[in-house]
Amino acid sequence: MKALQIDFFLAYRNIVGQKRRSAIAVGATAFGIIALILATGFVEWIFWGMREGTIDSQLGHIQISRPGYQEAGKADPYTYLLPDVIPELESGNERRQIKAVVPRLSFGGLISHGDTTLSFIGDGVTPQEQVFFGKSLQILAGQNLSVDDPKGIILGAGLGHNLNVNIGDKVVLLASTASRGVNAVEVTVRGLFSTVNKSYDDIALRIPIETARKLLRVEGSHIWVVLLNDTEKTDTVLQRLHESLQKSDFEAVPWYLLADFYSKTVALFTKQIHGLKLIIALIIILTISNAMTMSVMGRIGEIGTDMALGARRIDVLRRFLSEGILLGGVGGLMGVTIGVGLAAVISSIGIPMPPPPGMARGYTGEILVTWNIAFESFLLAVGTTLIASIYPAWKASRMQIVDALRHNR
Repeated sequence: MKALQIDFFLAYRNIVGQKRRSAIAVGATAFGIIALILATGFVEWIFWGMREGTIDSQLGHIQISRPGYQEAGKADPYTYLLPDVIPELESGNERRQIKAVVPRLSFGGLISHGDTTLSFIGDGVTPQEQVFFGKSLQILAGQNLSVDDPKGIILGAGLGHNLNVNIGDKVVLLASTASRGVNAVEVTVRGLFSTVNKSYDDIALRIPIETARKLLRVEGSHIWVVLLNDTEKTDTVLQRLHESLQKSDFEAVPWYLLADFYSKTVALFTKQIHGLKLIIALIIILTISNAMTMSVMGRIGEIGTDMALGARRIDVLRRFLSEGILLGGVGGLMGVTIGVGLAAVISSIGIPMPPPPGMARGYTGEILVTWNIAFESFLLAVGTTLIASIYPAWKASRMQIVDALRHNR
């Protein structure tokens, strides 16, 4: 431990003694870490926004359904109907983690207005659920569903535009019933909504679940949507639900197995972030390697004197590695500090963003820096500078004492 303290003290003296070279090395490291934190933080915020938007507007955190509904329920929906009440959801330790549990009845059919008839996918929902799930479902015009208006529906903005409807217009919904017949109901357009997914808004509508049951002539629902207080608790609550539902004819499916678009987006952006990390790592390695090589070349006589006084090759190697680690630590700490500060300032101002492909509206971006991002960025700075120092340190430790002492003559 004492030897390490001496090594780092000598490394500090050498860094201070070469102010210009050290400043360039530390600056390059810090700049790379700042860029990495801002880019990674912005992508992390996009992940968070997409995740919470998908959960709040469509999927919830966990969906309770009959086994096989997620795979085959669209083709034969009436085989997988749930009862009005699931006792396992009314009690248990996981109940304190649950914000709301609401039923949904999914169906498809045709919607007509005037001479225009289009296909749709519909969700029969309880009007009260907007209190819990309404954050990411933005009402662009009109009003949301209401208990006092059982014949009022809301349409996705794209579907409403294609139908050319206005608020208050009458439309007709046509759907197949559980008995394989056909039924129709006339309803009123209360509002137009928008979610994070444009393709969903182009074909979706929502209707009070009691009206949907009358249209389809069924009881019950297809899924119970569970909304939690904290997304991070999804797997914990899911495990408990699996245990309580294992003796029942129900299954619990988490949101991340249902959010295909989100999963593919995360996979794509993660690869891009890995590429960015590789580029930044190469920049730091080249910069630090050059700085350390120049440091070795400028201190050949010093190295020879040190070895002539009894320093072992391993001691020389360790001291140069300590210098590289110290450069990386200072640059990483500076980069993390400045990066976190810039992230906070930029987030307070906001980043206006246009609608990306597949999304219905633009948004104001932020930069979300987590502890993991900051820690991984710091480790990247230290790790890459350590790697960059290996060859110059090894080269210094392999010098011949006589040649090194002659160098300055």
